[in-house]
Amino acid sequence: MFYLVTFTLIYLVVTVYLGYLGYRRTTTVSDYLLAGRQVHPLTMALSYGSTYVSTAAIIGFGGVSALYGFSMSWLAFLNIMIGVWVAFVVFGKRTRKMGKALDAHTFPELLGRRYNSRFIQGFSGLVIFVFMPVYTAAILIGIARFIEVYMNIPFTTALLGFLLITACYVLWGGLKGILYTSVFQGIIMIVSMIIIGITTYVMAGGVVNAHKALTELAPLVPQALKEIGHRGFTSMPAAGSSLWWFIITTMIMGVGIGVLGQPQLNVRFMTLKSDRDLNRSIPFTALFILFTTGIAFAVGALTNVVFYNTYTELSIQSVQGNVDKIIPLYVDRFYPQWFVALFLVTLMAAAMSASSAQFLATGSSLSRDILEQALLRGRSVAETTIVTRIGIVFGIFATLIIGLLLPEGVVAVATAFFFGLCGATFIPSYLFALYWKGGTKTGAKASIVCGLFLSLLWMLFFHEYESKAIGLCRWIFKCDTLAGLPWNMIDPQVIALPVSFLVFLFVSLLTSPVEEETVRKAFKHI
Repeated sequence: MFYLVTFTLIYLVVTVYLGYLGYRRTTTVSDYLLAGRQVHPLTMALSYGSTYVSTAAIIGFGGVSALYGFSMSWLAFLNIMIGVWVAFVVFGKRTRKMGKALDAHTFPELLGRRYNSRFIQGFSGLVIFVFMPVYTAAILIGIARFIEVYMNIPFTTALLGFLLITACYVLWGGLKGILYTSVFQGIIMIVSMIIIGITTYVMAGGVVNAHKALTELAPLVPQALKEIGHRGFTSMPAAGSSLWWFIITTMIMGVGIGVLGQPQLNVRFMTLKSDRDLNRSIPFTALFILFTTGIAFAVGALTNVVFYNTYTELSIQSVQGNVDKIIPLYVDRFYPQWFVALFLVTLMAAAMSASSAQFLATGSSLSRDILEQALLRGRSVAETTIVTRIGIVFGIFATLIIGLLLPEGVVAVATAFFFGLCGATFIPSYLFALYWKGGTKTGAKASIVCGLFLSLLWMLFFHEYESKAIGLCRWIFKCDTLAGLPWNMIDPQVIALPVSFLVFLFVSLLTSPVEEETVRKAFKHI
């Protein structure tokens, strides 16, 4: 307990100080929402990475990796190739230039001003305002579960306490406060994940022996998993099986592609002052993702070896079906108390860095996107930062309620849900906004609305994980899902994203282009 109190106090003191520093250096709306567009490349890299990688990756996807094995490593690959390289090079540079040209301060504002549409900005802000708390709740469930396991504190108390701590510096310092604290939090995450990665391989007998031992555990895979396609912890599921469709489309593609539509990440590109700074941040971000998600997924799978060597049981059996408890239980059982305390601080850092960015995105969606554009029809709010803080408070309460209502073992699935929803809703209009001058306002509207509602329709009535959990399909049609295998395991984004692209193209070709002056201004420096 001494280590826990010491590390936690040091962490909280530094975090509060950095939040206060952000508050002192925030004087304008641009400072509060975009850190004045003068962020250092290394700060951007650590902030982007620590916002991208949260407790959902370490706890949620680490637990899923324990269940499904090294097949989840493909997600780490996509995290780097798409979430970093494609995001920065294909989207980031033009987002930075266009955002500055249009004086956009939020992701919905960028889309709204590019297509000269208050509806697009207001509707996009509404999507973020309504659905972002689901993802934030998934992140905070991860840290609350660890506190529950290690400190024997009720889950509800842990969730509420952590929310209040995070709320303090987000409300205080805006994006500058978030950036300053994210750098500190990112460093903690890298150090801890490297330690846990190395020690896990040592406990499992070294790299070669660890992977060999994990392969030999295939006969012990629970029968229920074998029946849906599980072939062992170092093999992909049987091609075409229900598990294969779930792993590929939901766990890997849902997050790996959906990252391109994440508002809280895309707005980071507008904080840099030049393409040179953006290029300099790419390798640092890639290494951060590799040392966090890559290690988390490997450690998750290898917990089965360590548990089996010590207790002759698999980690997935020791938590009675709640995979969100696997990593917390593993750290608690096999590491000294000082590292358990350090890892708890690491999870606090991961949860705070990601959730703080999401709370700011939720608040700015209310003030800048919904209130100013949809309700006041473009007239500026006198105290934008105050309204943003009100939106943040709403997001905090919504996150608390959702976190208490979500079922156990849902962290990874809830994360994939939000990533997929944003991907299908925003990626087509976002990509064409940056690259196609012929994209129209009507095409963007149709694409955004179609992507959102087709995703929700598939979730509610066809994709088994959401439709079964929500229960609307059973209430109306007396069955958990309207689709059979493999359709009930295919992620909504796989269905909705291509349709959203086609709708944008088809409608844009049939409707009037955006005003020439708007297009000229948007592409002025591109």
